[in-house]
Amino acid sequence: MTTTAVPPTTRKDWASDQEVRWCPGCGDYSILAALQMLLPDLGVRRENTVFLSGIGCAARFPYYMSTYGLHSIHGRAPAIATGLATTRPDLDVWVVTGDGDALSIGGNHLIHALRRNVRMTILMFNNQIYGLTKGQYSPTSEVAKVTKSTPFGSLDTPFNPVSLALGAEASFVARTHDMDRQHMQGVFRRAHEHDGAAFVEVYQNCNVFNDGAFEKITGREHRESMLIPLVHGQPIRFGPEGTWGVVQQPDGRLEIVEASTVGDAALLVHDESREDPGLAFALSRLSRGPYEPTPIGVFRAVPRAEYGAEMSRQIAVAQERRGLGDLKTLLRSGATWSVE
Repeated sequence: MTTTAVPPTTRKDWASDQEVRWCPGCGDYSILAALQMLLPDLGVRRENTVFLSGIGCAARFPYYMSTYGLHSIHGRAPAIATGLATTRPDLDVWVVTGDGDALSIGGNHLIHALRRNVRMTILMFNNQIYGLTKGQYSPTSEVAKVTKSTPFGSLDTPFNPVSLALGAEASFVARTHDMDRQHMQGVFRRAHEHDGAAFVEVYQNCNVFNDGAFEKITGREHRESMLIPLVHGQPIRFGPEGTWGVVQQPDGRLEIVEASTVGDAALLVHDESREDPGLAFALSRLSRGPYEPTPIGVFRAVPRAEYGAEMSRQIAVAQERRGLGDLKTLLRSGATWSVE
């Protein structure tokens, strides 16, 4: 069997002819650029690539990609992507969504796509606000957040998207941010390579309605001391010259310590392939918000049966045992059906 080589492409080939229209300075621009620059290196075809979105600022993404795409309805992109991915295993299916789109009206669709392990790559842009509808609080907004819809401060406890994805048994979970193109591309590549549902939270700045939400950890002068890189098989250290580290206490709690006081042997070694998601979940809870040292990178990457492949296998077994049915005859057979 011979296969046709994928013709080389450039970023320009992946960019559509549509004018990119986000607010000047929006973090979405850097995410779009990172992905358009990465796709030529993934060895994929534009005609086999699909971008799906819901509603919101992030949902404009399909317009700007020279691929197939669908700007769908609020929160339902994972459901539509499920249908596409299970019936067309030859396609690369990407879902681009925001914190409001994915975690509010779309919450159930997201968690079920993740638990089923449907083959899709979900990029969730988290800016902790509703941007397109002009600044209401979102499911990730912090407690006491004053917005147009919470003039006296939000009373809601926010979702931690990484914790949520891990709780839904997602087989691949990661976090990156819009200020580091190289890190974004590395995480996006890993997510794309994963055979199943891959969830990536992207810290993304909304400079109009929630400017500087992540500045205390992603600002150039803060990153070294505030971002905790997760590297599989390596002790978890961060800060100038690895000053700080993460240890696990006897009761299971994770704690940040000065590395020199405990020694390298005591530091927690990151294991993204661990079947039990408990330790990854504990890492996702290490920071109470984007103002404390925050883990970034791949939290979990485990192999699991992919939903579409398993569904196809079931259909093949059923056809082998019973033969192909006649749908037209079935539909015209009357009001009652007998199922053996």
